[in-house]
Order: sequence, then C-alpha cells, then structure tokens
Amino acid sequence: MRTLFAAIVVLCLGAPGALLPDRAHAQGDNPVVVELFTSQGCSSCPPADAFLAQLAEQRDDVIALALHVDYWDYIGWPDRFAQHAFTKRQKGYARAGGWKTLYTPQAVIDGQHHAVGSRTGQVSALVDQHAARPSPVALEIARDGETLQIRAMPKDGPVGPVDVHVVRYTDSAEVDIPSGENAGKRLTYTHIVEEWDVAARWDGTGEFTAAVPVTGPAGVVVLVQSAGYGPILAAARLR
Repeated sequence: MRTLFAAIVVLCLGAPGALLPDRAHAQGDNPVVVELFTSQGCSSCPPADAFLAQLAEQRDDVIALALHVDYWDYIGWPDRFAQHAFTKRQKGYARAGGWKTLYTPQAVIDGQHHAVGSRTGQVSALVDQHAARPSPVALEIARDGETLQIRAMPKDGPVGPVDVHVVRYTDSAEVDIPSGENAGKRLTYTHIVEEWDVAARWDGTGEFTAAVPVTGPAGVVVLVQSAGYGPILAAARLR
C-alpha cells in the first residue's frame, strides 16, 4: 500500500412502452455497476484488475468499468489509459460520500459503497447487496448504426435530478510495463474506459428519450445516476 498526500489523502490500496429498435438492443436488467479506480503505476492494483475481469466474466449482472487515474504517473510509469477526468470522478465520489481518503485500487459499487478492489469477499458482498435491490428506473438502449437511442422512465415516481452518462470502453489490452512499481510485468487490463460523457440532465419525471452519436466498435454503457455523484439508479450496456 502506498500513500500520497494531496488536497485529499490518497492511498494506493411505470415501464416504457414499445421497445426501441432491436438492432443491437439492450434492456436495463438491474445490473450492478462496479467502477474500479486503478493505475498501471500502482503495485497493489494488479490483483484488483484481475478480480474485476473475473467478476465481469462470472456474473452477467455486473457491469465492470476500469477507470485509470493519473495521480501515480509521477512515480516512474505514465499509465497510458489514465485520464484526469477519472481522477476528478473519484474525488467527486469522495466529497459526495464524505470519504476522507482516495485509494487505488478502489471499487465503487453503484455509486454508493466502496471497498479495496482486491478484497474479493468484500466487493462480492457489496455486489450481492446491490443486486438484490430493485432499480427505480426502467432503462433501454439500442444502437442503430452510429446512433445510440436511450429511453428511461421512473417506475414509482420522480427520481431526479439525474445525469445520463454514456461510457465507451475497450474489452481488454495487454501492456508491457518497463518502469515504475510494476516494472518488468506484462499485465492484462479489461473493461478499460476510454470515453465518459454526460449526455443529458433529466428531471427524473415522465419519459426521457435521447439520441446520441456513437462511432467505432467500443462497448457502450449508459448510466442513470443521481446528480452530484449520487447513487446509480439504472444501467444498461451494449457489447
């Protein structure tokens, strides 16, 4: 485990009606979103990276997303997948949740609870806990060519305000790391987030629809999340 002192302490450790067009169609089925904040420059992270891949492979009810942060780049190896936006997202969770520390590897489950990403039992227990909760939002997404159609509706009354996020990710990549804490290792990373955009702010009442341009073969995830880094209320994916 490594510690970095900064501004915050950082440790290295009704339903919708007719379905959308069925070309590359995905319906929200109450999956649990596991965001892993990780870094190629963190020696504690490879077990968590491997567990994220295992979790996603073994559980159809998990949407796994690896967000590579940039605050360990200075120690000798710049993570080629890292984006400062992911560091900002992790800090946003910490502020919203009153968490006094950031750490890698950190798993955030449905935007609400967190655990060390390599503590497999703790992460699995949190996933089970969230999987048992019904989603308050019915969500459907479909891709038709280069257009992503999004449709959402609250099930039992208003849920807003919420943000509708569109996430693009790469299934896997192998990386040779010649320097830094993981020097000499060839590591496999999965569910690597490449793009993260807030497509819309929705008031959480009535039906929400949107058409968003998407290009390329990368996987697509849509999240409906309470504004201000709150709980993730619904999620859907296209692979």
